[in-house]
Amino acid sequence: MFTGIVEELGKVAALEKHEAGARLTISAQLVTEDISNGDSIAVNGVCLTALDVTPNKFAADVSPETFDRTSLGDLRSGSPVNLERAVTSATRLGGHLVQGHVDGRGIFLSAVAAGDFYRVSIGYPTHLGRYLVEKGSVTVEGISLTIAALTNDQFDIAVIPKTWEMTNLPHLKPDDLVNLEVDVIAKYVERLLQYRK
Repeated sequence: MFTGIVEELGKVAALEKHEAGARLTISAQLVTEDISNGDSIAVNGVCLTALDVTPNKFAADVSPETFDRTSLGDLRSGSPVNLERAVTSATRLGGHLVQGHVDGRGIFLSAVAAGDFYRVSIGYPTHLGRYLVEKGSVTVEGISLTIAALTNDQFDIAVIPKTWEMTNLPHLKPDDLVNLEVDVIAKYVERLLQYRK
């Protein structure tokens, strides 16, 4: 479980693809301070298992299923990635409940500066529309964000300067794929209502 509050902007050191998936190696300083082999870590919003942890990097195995459902397959050596360690019972929940289970891939459309702030537009797949509400939470690339405006095929988010500086948002270009995770509570409510009928 995560909160969607990015702790560090890491960098892809290597992505070694093979038939059974890939081995992703990430350079990082902060998140490696207290993680161990086997711990969960969110990379661009995808929950992965940390392996071969050292003081300045860790690796993770990525399955073909994860490549099919996320944007991790688009990473290259040097790509910036949003990193967050799993929450503990003593962690403040500064964002919202995030599982690290990507629901779909969206499309980065634009980022328009308004002073120090940015209005970012994201296109989303239609099957996720029923889970999105204006002023509700959504996770984009592992970042807990609030939907500022919503249409049938895109949503806008207002990004504060701190989030802009701490994440990979400034590195995205139009048409880049982004990982989206909707609010898990909405999915559970929908499922419960199905059984109520």
